[in-house]
Amino acid sequence: MFKLLNLIIPQTQTTRQNDRIEALRQAFIRREAKIGGRIFGELPRGRKRDFFCLDEHTWVWHEEWVDANGQTHIVSTRYDVSPNGVLKSQNGASYQKASRDEVRRLYQAAKLYQERIKKEVYNFAS
Repeated sequence: MFKLLNLIIPQTQTTRQNDRIEALRQAFIRREAKIGGRIFGELPRGRKRDFFCLDEHTWVWHEEWVDANGQTHIVSTRYDVSPNGVLKSQNGASYQKASRDEVRRLYQAAKLYQERIKKEVYNFAS
């Protein structure tokens, strides 16, 4: 999606324009993250889930909820995709290699995400 945004917005900008572009980029990411969070199904009440593409090689899945005791739980998983495989880090811990099944599920989620984003954010038909 970043390539599309780069085509829309010229690269020669002033600092003020760059600030506006960054704010726009962040707004797109927030919108995409909410849509991405819905591809995993309905959210239980009081739960927040985001799934989004941060850049060309990075995917983020983030979930927050409050348990029955009122304790807040946050799980944030970052996936770094490279030709050598997929590394993941949860809640800032060290990176480890994602399992084959997890990579398969990430691939399926990324495909659904891109289809939904094209349709719901950028109004492209598949």
